[in-house]
Order: sequence, then C-alpha cells, then structure tokens
Amino acid sequence: MDPTIISVLTLAAYSIYFMLPAYLSNVSALTFGGGAPLDFGRNLKDGRRILGDGVTWRGTIIGTFIGTVIGFLQGIVAGDILLGATLGLALGGGAIIGDAFGSFIKRRIKIERGRPAPIMDQLDFALGALIFASLVVNISFNMIIFIIIITLFLHLGANIIAYLLGMKEVWY
Repeated sequence: MDPTIISVLTLAAYSIYFMLPAYLSNVSALTFGGGAPLDFGRNLKDGRRILGDGVTWRGTIIGTFIGTVIGFLQGIVAGDILLGATLGLALGGGAIIGDAFGSFIKRRIKIERGRPAPIMDQLDFALGALIFASLVVNISFNMIIFIIIITLFLHLGANIIAYLLGMKEVWY
C-alpha cells in the first residue's frame, strides 16, 4: 500500500482516538442529561434564554466526568495517567463548553432549541474540545483538519442512528 495512504489512515485513526473523550462526553451529556438547565431558566436582555433547556447541570457533570474517565483510561494505555486524565478533562469539558457556546449563539440568532444550525451543530463541541486540549498538548494543523472533517461525518452518522433508534426526534 502507498505510504501516503498509510500515513493518512494512521492520522485519521489517531484523530478519532484522540477525540474519544470529547465524542463520548458529548454523547453522554445528551444521553444522560436532563433536569435543571445550566442557565437556571434565565434570559438575557434580548428576552431569549441564555442557553436553553437542552444544556443541563446533569449533562454537563456527567459529560465532563465521562470525558475525564476515557482520558484516564487512555492514560493507563499510554503510560501517563496524569496527562491522560488532564487531557480527558480538557477534551470532555471543552466539548461540553463548546456545545453550550453553540447553544448560546443559536439563541442569539433566534434559532430555537432542536432546530438545525448546519456545521455549528456538528462542530461547536469539537472546536471547544480542541481549544481546551490545546492548553494541554500541541495539536498539529493536519490533525485539526482531520478532526473537523471526521467529526462532521461521525456526528451526522451518530445522529441518524440515534434518530432511527428513537433516541432523537430529528435526524440532524
């Protein structure tokens, strides 16, 4: 096989592995969320909710915890538990904060909860995770590009599967 193809496949696989704490954090927040909203039901001066009912304390805590645990487990495999847990916390927490920031932006531009915001819906959590992870490790430009591309497809595919399984009301 062509060494360039092997190199690309290796980078793609490593990008998915690197982002596992963020991916699993994001899906855990959705799956196990609910309850009290992070914004306590408050509105900004524009009369719209700060974040909305979809961003909850339970989802934030569970999602961040899951990301940290996945990072911890990756740290055991890599032989650096502290770095793994720290990176898991950064990726998991960053994913949750990125998703919340996406909700904040959607409320400001008058997109209601559950309505699509193409590209932002797929990438807000990944960009948040990458920003926070970059405080812990250096991430190459090539890896960032791979993560963005892969995340677009993985996120859309996961949402379609969740919709088909009856876990989501919309396919996006």
